[in-house]
Amino acid sequence: MKDLLEPFLYPHNLLLLGLLAACIGYRKKGLWLLLAFYYLAGNTWLANQVRHWYSGYIGSYNISPDSTTLLLGCGGSASSLPACAKARIDTLVSQLPKRSSVVITTEYCQPYVEYLLAQPLELALDCFNGGDNTYQEFNSLAARGLKPDYIVSSDFHAWRVSRLIQYHGLSSKVIATSSQTLRQVNCSYNCFVTVNLSNFDFYSKLTAEFSSYAVYRITASWTDWYQPATN
Repeated sequence: MKDLLEPFLYPHNLLLLGLLAACIGYRKKGLWLLLAFYYLAGNTWLANQVRHWYSGYIGSYNISPDSTTLLLGCGGSASSLPACAKARIDTLVSQLPKRSSVVITTEYCQPYVEYLLAQPLELALDCFNGGDNTYQEFNSLAARGLKPDYIVSSDFHAWRVSRLIQYHGLSSKVIATSSQTLRQVNCSYNCFVTVNLSNFDFYSKLTAEFSSYAVYRITASWTDWYQPATN
């Protein structure tokens, strides 16, 4: 009984019930549309289907020897490594063969290189500042003539990275770190009549990914923000 009734007392579900009451009381088409949007965007069953679809852009590979793997940078500083970078490196290390070649694109190479060299692997490392965003990093690769066999990124960036691989004519495979974003949310018997805030966060990240790539494709022919700065 607790699991059945408790979700309805959460603020986001009280808002859902309030919208439903307003729709019944005022009978306005706009309110019904607002209710439908709020319900569909927050419904866990539907969001889990989208998570499953998006996960199709993420692969798990045994990285072959003598291949080159690109580790996309994830910020940080000259002396510290952020959690997202550690997650990417840990995912990479778990799939690397004993000997391998790794290229890193980040402004702050030292903490990345030190963390990788601390692993029990024989690695040929190269690190350079690829730019401020993923688009600049890909253009830096093209300028250097690099064609990595694998590219490591975060899971919610997988779709955009796969599109950029296709756009640049590469044959790279995407290896993505796991995060809460794409993790399936438990859907019990009451998830069809409630909403979950994690689903709104999931859709906001997806919208940001799609919008970012759309802006890139629309503006790439007449702006240069996607080009790395030249020293």
